[in-house]
Amino acid sequence: MSTKEIDVNELGEKIVRVIKTIFDPEIPVDIYELGLIYDVFVNEDYEVKVLMTLTTPNCPVAETLPLEVEEKIKSLDAVKDAEVEITFDPPWTQDLMSEEAKLELGML
Repeated sequence: MSTKEIDVNELGEKIVRVIKTIFDPEIPVDIYELGLIYDVFVNEDYEVKVLMTLTTPNCPVAETLPLEVEEKIKSLDAVKDAEVEITFDPPWTQDLMSEEAKLELGML
């Protein structure tokens, strides 16, 4: 199957699945369920841009976590390129966590 036959939405789902394999080192929940991923954009050229945040600006993995996200996304065959942009607007709060994450952390 050539890359052109891959549906952009399908690729988006694959990207989310790979993001869900990345965990915050301080919280035993993946970064997607934590609400750290604000948006995933995939264009027709299969270039990916991820808008994400960190739990705090001085998060201990501020340098490595975005790189890990980028590398895991780039490891997908159909992805031509990936870029991660960090934002603190809006700042992360526990309200952004999924019900699953809150349940996992005993917050429900």
